[in-house]
Amino acid sequence: MVTFIVSLILLILGYLVYGAFVDRVFGSDPQRRTPCYTSNDGIDYMPMPTWKVFLIQFLNIAGTGPIFGAIQGILFGPGAYIWIVLGCIFGGAVHDYMSGMISLRSNGASLPEIIGDNLGQTMRVVMRVLSLVLMILVGAVFVTTPADILDGMMPNNGFLWSKQFWVIIIFFYYILATLLPIDKLIGKIYPIFGVALLVMALGVGYGVFAYAGEMPEMTEVFSSHHPSSTIPIFPGLCITIACGAVSGFHATQSPMMARCMKNEKYGRPIFYGAMIAEGLVALIWAAAAIKFADSLDAAKLSENIGMPVNTPYEKLLAAMTNPETGKPSPALLVNAICHSWLGTVGAVLAVLGVVAAPITSGDTAFRSARLIAADFMRYKQNKLYKRLALSLPLFMLSGVLMYVNFDILWRYFAWFNQTLAVFTLWAITVWLTKRSVAENSKRYAYIISLVPAVWMTLVCSTYILIAPEGFQLNHTLAYALGGFVTLGITVGYILWTKKLTKR
Repeated sequence: MVTFIVSLILLILGYLVYGAFVDRVFGSDPQRRTPCYTSNDGIDYMPMPTWKVFLIQFLNIAGTGPIFGAIQGILFGPGAYIWIVLGCIFGGAVHDYMSGMISLRSNGASLPEIIGDNLGQTMRVVMRVLSLVLMILVGAVFVTTPADILDGMMPNNGFLWSKQFWVIIIFFYYILATLLPIDKLIGKIYPIFGVALLVMALGVGYGVFAYAGEMPEMTEVFSSHHPSSTIPIFPGLCITIACGAVSGFHATQSPMMARCMKNEKYGRPIFYGAMIAEGLVALIWAAAAIKFADSLDAAKLSENIGMPVNTPYEKLLAAMTNPETGKPSPALLVNAICHSWLGTVGAVLAVLGVVAAPITSGDTAFRSARLIAADFMRYKQNKLYKRLALSLPLFMLSGVLMYVNFDILWRYFAWFNQTLAVFTLWAITVWLTKRSVAENSKRYAYIISLVPAVWMTLVCSTYILIAPEGFQLNHTLAYALGGFVTLGITVGYILWTKKLTKR
């Protein structure tokens, strides 16, 4: 419990202290007019209340990520607490704040354009393609996933309430959310869902203190406790917990809110603050998962899965294993915790968490895809037929992908998501370096993004070399090659910096 409490305090202090420092490094200017005024089109660019922008940004980047990822991440042990706290304060929040604020300064430009402006035209083209693929993939999966859950909740009544029925309903909602002005649908329902997600986290946080069960402390941090993973704690933990620590997907969402912010001074609470809030949610769910699992009857769990269950981590893995498929399903644990700790209210919030949260990731994924395509095609979106022209191919492709088996493709999503963060962090580092040289000020400002950029480069290069879906190299060789790749990129950046300062 001590480790958990200290972690909560550190996240809050991170926002108050380091968040303020990062804001000063960027140099937010309350006098500068923002894109919602200079490019107001009544569709994507429009001023919105700051509290609403914060809640939309929070839900855009959160969804089920900080819940499901944290539950699976705590299987590695209390190292999950360290990664959430340090990753969030020094990595994810910096990544989200800087990408959002650079977009704000670039008239709400989407992520591929920001990366292209700083890492070159080749990377611009690559990121345009990869970002679109990622958005369509997220959108397709987050149609079928909530549809499957709703299908299991409802009585069997033919087509009505079937999976196909829910796919049509959800997909129709996605079409509306993608095409309508941002204040008409997303602006109205997102704040409600965002508040509900925070209330659920606060309720579960209360349960962490109020209910029985042991929690791991930092003395157990130096080894992996995962009962089944073949991937070591580094880099496995850093890939498993993305939302709540560092996530590349966030930078694809931030430009939507950069187009709605009234003033640059709100950048810290909206971008840095939303990431800290997500970190708090992840921390609460990691702690709740291991404590709730430890309170369960080991003998009964062993009987349910047909295997011995001894440690809290084995209990957790058993508690979220679906007996019908034999595969872990964090949604089962979320449902059990909410029902047990929060009663009737918890049951409602559990449905919201496992159904509404992925839907609110899917709709903004499609909207982001439309904006990314519009940016590189320089195609204005002020008319409905123009938005429809860009969106139809995206919807059609997603409709095809919904019926493809994602078991293999989705295994690569977590790695690709973190790799996207790598490109974003390096682009931020280059942007800060160029500005410091041009203005001959804040000469070491780039360090705030350089350190997480190097770290995430090491994480992603090492993971793909070790992982079953990657090259499956032995750990020593993978660490050596990952270190070599990271060193090479870092040296390349240092040499580029020296050339830049000599011009």
